[in-house]
Amino acid sequence: THLRPEEDLKKDIACYFGMVSFMDQQIGRTLAELDRLGIADNTLVVFTTDHGHFLGQHGLTAKAIHHYEDLIRIPFIARWPGRVPAGQVSQALQNLVDCSPTFLGAAGLPVSGAMTGVNQLPCWTGGPAARTWSVTENHHGNRKFHLRTYVNQRYKITVYRTWQDGELFDLQEDPGEIHNRWNDPAYLEVK
Repeated sequence: THLRPEEDLKKDIACYFGMVSFMDQQIGRTLAELDRLGIADNTLVVFTTDHGHFLGQHGLTAKAIHHYEDLIRIPFIARWPGRVPAGQVSQALQNLVDCSPTFLGAAGLPVSGAMTGVNQLPCWTGGPAARTWSVTENHHGNRKFHLRTYVNQRYKITVYRTWQDGELFDLQEDPGEIHNRWNDPAYLEVK
């Protein structure tokens, strides 16, 4: 079974929160040093990660390969005093491939080549969202576990590329992704 004893999960959660606390402290030191050097106002700082972490949600631990929100809705914090409004929370869809075009935009440079991301700087500085949807994909080597997920503000659909199955969630009605609507006739049009 993939389920873990509750005591083991409690230890995992404590360890995870300890690591997050340590990171918070070190990021605070970095931001304080930018302030001390007098360059904070001219420095865009972004904190993010490449994936989330399961702490027992859906019976999973660590990063796994499933595209539940716990794994793909990652932390994303931007700080640029006087340009990115402080203390605001946005529900705008972002992709990691957007980082490079956004950093180039912040530096006043054009996007070179055929980058697939979009410049999110207008969104970060209070403008409209740059995306209405996002795609996440995982092709897990020789194990034939290949999935592709489309997400918009309300729905998420995951197609298992080597199977005839998938997952469909109404994130508005079911934010915990408990009720898979893949085979639900009421969601056939959405699917």
